[in-house]
Amino acid sequence: MDMQAPAETVLTNARIVLEGEVVQGAVRMQGGEITDVSTATAIGEDMGGDLLIPGLIELHTDNLERHIQPRPQVDWPHDAAILAHDGELASVGITTVFDALRVGSIPDAKTGYGEYARRLASELMQLRGAGALRISHFLHLRAEVCSATLAEELDAFGPDDRVGIVSLMDHTPGQRQFADIDQLRAYVQGKRGLSDAEFEAHVTQLKALRETYGEAHEAATVAAAGRFGAVLASHDDTTAAHVATSAGYGIRLAEFPTTEEAARACHAHGIAVMMGAPNLIRGGSHSGNVAAQALAEADLLDIVSSDYVPSALLTSAFRLAALWDDLPRAVATVTSTPARATGLSDRGRIAPGLKADMVRVSLLGDTPVIRAVWSHGRRVA
Repeated sequence: MDMQAPAETVLTNARIVLEGEVVQGAVRMQGGEITDVSTATAIGEDMGGDLLIPGLIELHTDNLERHIQPRPQVDWPHDAAILAHDGELASVGITTVFDALRVGSIPDAKTGYGEYARRLASELMQLRGAGALRISHFLHLRAEVCSATLAEELDAFGPDDRVGIVSLMDHTPGQRQFADIDQLRAYVQGKRGLSDAEFEAHVTQLKALRETYGEAHEAATVAAAGRFGAVLASHDDTTAAHVATSAGYGIRLAEFPTTEEAARACHAHGIAVMMGAPNLIRGGSHSGNVAAQALAEADLLDIVSSDYVPSALLTSAFRLAALWDDLPRAVATVTSTPARATGLSDRGRIAPGLKADMVRVSLLGDTPVIRAVWSHGRRVA
């Protein structure tokens, strides 16, 4: 795909969502960048009074993994899966994504999982280099502490791999996301069809891996993030003690804290809190953890991630806009705040000099409807 942006595009008669305000006006873009934002009348493509918001920035999505394995034990051709994933995200207004890839494997045919991240990352970068992708892709390495091969898999990546986030994932049964073993049982047995005996063996194996490798894997993950120049994130912090440990590692982004206690501790330590859009839209966590809406109402929610439903990201922003009665603040949770959290100073806002990543949105009742998406000044949906 030829990703050269048009010489100049003017979008006029739009309600432009800026930081802290919505203005009626026009946006001019050229060479992939925004060159002007004006409230003056301009000649160009008429937006019909629709909203114009920055392109959405997704920090944690399992969507690529879903495309390469659409069913358990079904492996899909990777190039086709990556292109489908890229196109799906573009269609829902996401113009920058940190593709979440698991690193750390358990070599067990029934309850384990194999290594795939290095190969998939290389294939993703090859497609990017060929100009085949519509939006911007970075990597988010999900470092599984309860695994046998984490350190080796991290060593296969380097500073040139566009690794933007590394998250410490500790899925030891009986704590964090799965403090309730029955929740873990329902999830694992439902997904993998394990018998009760196989599930108990799986739990024993994970606890043994944590005991054997846990501290070394945490140290390797922190070191790797520094080597990549990536943001280090925590995952499923549950207690103030968990957050204190995260802060000690230099973590400034918390993915899906499971309690209000942890979210408050994050803010006390200057750590941004990210919650899942499905949690917000469904009215609660599927794992029985704290509701995203409760954190939003307590002013403890900073960033939203689509998690496992890409289209949920835009919907969640408008849910928050209704909750807070503040559209710019809500839009920031999926644009400028995730950009700042990951050091992307060139996007996330509609302002001259930034990347021309934008989404045209109209409302059908309370439902946002995407009318057009631009990535680097080129229309991609």
